[in-house]
Amino acid sequence: MSGVLYRSAMQLISGPTLTFGCRSAVGSVSCVRHSHWFASVLSLKTSVPLRAEPKKKKKVDPRRELIAKERLKKKLKKLEKIPPELIPIEDFITPAKCFDETRVRSAPKLSFEESERRALLLKEWSRYKHSQHQAEKAAIEEALKAQTQALEELKLESEELYKAALSPDDSLFPFQRQGPCYTPPIPNHEAPDGKYNDITRVYTQ
Repeated sequence: MSGVLYRSAMQLISGPTLTFGCRSAVGSVSCVRHSHWFASVLSLKTSVPLRAEPKKKKKVDPRRELIAKERLKKKLKKLEKIPPELIPIEDFITPAKCFDETRVRSAPKLSFEESERRALLLKEWSRYKHSQHQAEKAAIEEALKAQTQALEELKLESEELYKAALSPDDSLFPFQRQGPCYTPPIPNHEAPDGKYNDITRVYTQ
C-alpha cells in the first residue's frame, strides 16, 4: 500500500501538470513539501491558521458621557456634605465581656490558722527588709565619710593628685564589642516580615 502511495505521489510531481512550466517549478514543489506552512502529500492536510481580527470599537454617544459625568459630580457633592467618619482605635475599646458583672473571681476562703500564719510571715519579711535597708544605708554613709576624709588628706599632700582623683575614670566600666565577621551586610537588603495573618480592618469612607 505504501508503494502505491509513493508511486502516485511521484506521478503527481512528474506529471503533465509541470510539463508546461519551467524546470524551476519542481524545486518550488519540493520547497512547498518541506515547508511548515503546508503539509506533505502523504500526511493529513489541515487548514491554514487564521489570524484574529481586532474588535471594532463601539461608538459612544457624547450625551451619555456627559450624563455620566454629571452623575459622578452630584455623588461627589453629596459625599462632601457628609462629615468623614473617624476610624475607631480598637486598642482603646474595652470588649463587652469585661463589662459582665457575673464574671467576678472570688477570693479563696482561708482558715484562721492560715491567715494568722501569712500575717506573721509578712511582718517577719518586713522586719528583715527594714534591717537590710538600714545596713546598706550605714555602709554607704561610712564609705562616703572615708572617701571625703581621704580626699581632704590627698588635697593637703598634692593638688595634682587631688584633681586626678576627682576626674572621671573611663576604664572603670570596660566595654568591648565584636561585630559579625563571617556575615557581612548585604547592600540594599530588605528583611522579610515573616509569615503572619493580617487581621486589620480596612475602613472605607
